[in-house]
Amino acid sequence: MLGLVSHREYPCSVPDTETVTSPASDIVDSPHAPSQAAGARTRGTVGGKERNAREKVMTANRTRLLSRSALMVTAILISLPVAAANDFYAGKTIDINVGGSPGGGHDAYARTIARHLPRFIPGAPNVIVKNMPGAGSMRAAAYIFTHAPKDGTAIAAVYPGSIVTPLLNPKSKAQYEPTKLNFIGSAENGARICATYQKSKVRTFADVLAQDSIFAGSAPGAAAYEYGQMLRNTTGAKIRVVSGYKATRDMILDMERGEVDGMCGWDWSTAKTQRPGWLRDKTVNILVQFALEPDPELTKLGIPQIWDFIKDEDDRKAVKVVVSQQVFSRPYIAPPETPAEQLKLLRAGYDAVMKDKEFLADAQKSRLDISPSTGAKLQQLVHQIYATPKATVERAKRIIAP
Repeated sequence: MLGLVSHREYPCSVPDTETVTSPASDIVDSPHAPSQAAGARTRGTVGGKERNAREKVMTANRTRLLSRSALMVTAILISLPVAAANDFYAGKTIDINVGGSPGGGHDAYARTIARHLPRFIPGAPNVIVKNMPGAGSMRAAAYIFTHAPKDGTAIAAVYPGSIVTPLLNPKSKAQYEPTKLNFIGSAENGARICATYQKSKVRTFADVLAQDSIFAGSAPGAAAYEYGQMLRNTTGAKIRVVSGYKATRDMILDMERGEVDGMCGWDWSTAKTQRPGWLRDKTVNILVQFALEPDPELTKLGIPQIWDFIKDEDDRKAVKVVVSQQVFSRPYIAPPETPAEQLKLLRAGYDAVMKDKEFLADAQKSRLDISPSTGAKLQQLVHQIYATPKATVERAKRIIAP
């Protein structure tokens, strides 16, 4: 009975998770001692298992909580640069510096793109077009490379010739390195033409090979200068290029006045935009097309390719170096130091504009051909051009020189 009395006196001394700690004599003297000891051991074993189970559950919960917290912190840290970039353009203005005069082809493309670009850049910045003509748009390229803001708020629309001129014309004294520029994209991959007006006696390519003619030109680095020289130096065309024109529209006016016969290096898409009546009324004579691949529309009109008239294989290789710039007929560039996140947003926004139905409808209304190339593709192509074998580069230099 002592064992039973002892157990009743200390009912709270035996928690479920611990074994009975009564004196050994109490257990031995009690007739119920064996069963009590067994019960105590059973309760202790069960209680220990339950405690271990609860501890395991608590440990697992703590582990899951810590893991979730770590993931949340990591996600926040990763999202901070993206969020900062997305917020960057809010309330800001992006300047598109066009390397040509108002009313020209590059100006028309830039203003059309500027109307739609804000919708596709986080923060919906204002986009303003500024004209910075000079030196075949090399002035605009130099500005972007040297003095423009480096934070992604200044880009430029330049002539493709300004990208290859530092390679082909060492005397150009370019104040920029094309391979270090950041390319955003190009709106067009198009053909160029040589054309005369109805007042000229030169109406076919056979005519330009047979009789003297005067063609309007701009400055080294511009297609309207170099393509005329290239035509003369590789095919024997009897043309003289008069340089110094500041804009395509001035060349067109002199063609209409009969002061010059024609011009070369005219973007086909620009010709259709600037003088649609010429095509409609058949007052323009298209002599030849320049392109790596034949333009379907020009080919349908029966316009021959430049390759039909270049017989020397080395000249053909050199001409291909010059003509390859047409893959990026409307290039947009940003400073080398432009932050990666801003460059990514500019490229993504530009690519989205090129696919946008409203933009495409606007471009069609303005008679602008859209055949875009991405910034990454242009970046790769420019590096390939600058890796051209030296002998071919030297030949290309000669064929675009006076």
